[in-house]
Amino acid sequence: MDFINSIFAWFSNNPGILIGLGISSNFIFLISIIGISWFVAQIPEDYFLSVKRKPSKWNEQKPILRLLVLFGKNIIGLSLIVGGLLMIILPGQGLLTIITGLLLINYPGKFKLEQKIVGIPSVFRALNWIRIKANKPPLKRNSVHL
Repeated sequence: MDFINSIFAWFSNNPGILIGLGISSNFIFLISIIGISWFVAQIPEDYFLSVKRKPSKWNEQKPILRLLVLFGKNIIGLSLIVGGLLMIILPGQGLLTIITGLLLINYPGKFKLEQKIVGIPSVFRALNWIRIKANKPPLKRNSVHL
């Protein structure tokens, strides 16, 4: 209990930090909403039909640029995960921000996790709803993913 009281005391002595966290929470929320819609619209419609992830065109082209984009994407993803964890206890959409961060970063088993998430019927319907709003064809998936 003393620890919690000390946190509240620290924030009351440093109100600027709390205001900054609130502003950044709202900013991350807006970026998450816009980013998720944009990312979902960019997914190829046949992305979830294959069992394994298809090799990217980036593998053969411009390796330096690919590394820079990969590094930046992973830094942004990690920042979103940390921000989402903070938003679980602070105002904001913590889980949405964490999921956005997880979709951005690279880690082993990511494609299988994506397939399991898309295998949830309500998630699949929501993704296709976003794609319809973006004038993109609906995603396709194998019946195995159901």
